[in-house]
Amino acid sequence: RSQYKQFLEGDPSSPMTEERIEFLNKINFNWDCTSQPWEDTYGDLATFVKEFGHTRVPRDFTKNPILPQWISIQRTDYRKFHLGNPSNITEDRIELLNKID
Repeated sequence: RSQYKQFLEGDPSSPMTEERIEFLNKINFNWDCTSQPWEDTYGDLATFVKEFGHTRVPRDFTKNPILPQWISIQRTDYRKFHLGNPSNITEDRIELLNKID
């Protein structure tokens, strides 16, 4: 995303190219990481669990390509939280995630 921003600003040091942008657009890359609030993706996970009965979303889940990465981030943040390290997860979010299983 930062390389894309550099490219749009005309920064010659950006490794981003038109071809890369085109490829990323074809795979529905999310350029704006703030465009989908946590609660929306949580809902997507709940829907996945209802359909498949587990939270192990495959990395190549084409129905919702953001979901596998989002789950990975939640798991990483959960581990950081329990180790006392800075984390973006809250106790409320942990409680919600635990309710899904």
